[in-house]
Amino acid sequence: MKITSSSNKVIKNLMKLKQKKGRDETNSYLVDGWHMVEEAMTAHLAKQIITTDESFMSDVDTLYVSKEVMAKLSFTKTPQPFMAVVSKKEDQLQLCERTLIFDGVQDPGNVGTMMRSACAFGFKQVIFSNDSCDLYNDKTLRSTQGAIYKLNTYRGDLQEIIPKLKQSEVKVIGSALRDALSIDQITTSDKMAFVMGNEGKGMKEETLALCDQALYIPISAMESLNVGVAAGIIMYTYRR
Repeated sequence: MKITSSSNKVIKNLMKLKQKKGRDETNSYLVDGWHMVEEAMTAHLAKQIITTDESFMSDVDTLYVSKEVMAKLSFTKTPQPFMAVVSKKEDQLQLCERTLIFDGVQDPGNVGTMMRSACAFGFKQVIFSNDSCDLYNDKTLRSTQGAIYKLNTYRGDLQEIIPKLKQSEVKVIGSALRDALSIDQITTSDKMAFVMGNEGKGMKEETLALCDQALYIPISAMESLNVGVAAGIIMYTYRR
């Protein structure tokens, strides 16, 4: 059976997942497009497939909708024929060889880009401070290009998390423009975590104070780099 009305109760409930409150209440979220749907299915996190393709068959519960309903649910101006309801992962803090930490990073595109780079360069974990952007924001998800399903993700108070990492011999490196060592002066360790700060303000002083060291990337002509670019350089330099 195909749902053709956006006033249908099932569709109204799905629409709630477009808001953070709805995602938090149900511990689930929406992804848009076949690539993200396929990645969610591979990770065994897809709860329901939503599609306009009535010939599509899957072991996952499938909801068939009209193009008009899909347009209401979709996050994009040009809706694709597939979406999915996905369960949030319940990851725990891990002691990985390589970890990326966000300290108040707000832009979803930056976060998603950094997560893709983390995945590409062998980082296994991304940690979000409580004031960093929502991992399940549609822009963040889209920017990750599926990296969300390949990384351990954890959110919490960095004032508690960083000391735990250090106690377990994880070397924590902050990023700063002053009172820091050049990137080529930081010695590689078996376990390392790198902290990237807010796009406009950088790292918080209290976070920086917890780090073992701080680094900067020598540049010319410009005052600073985009946080996503800087993180990419750092992760490539200390890749696993």
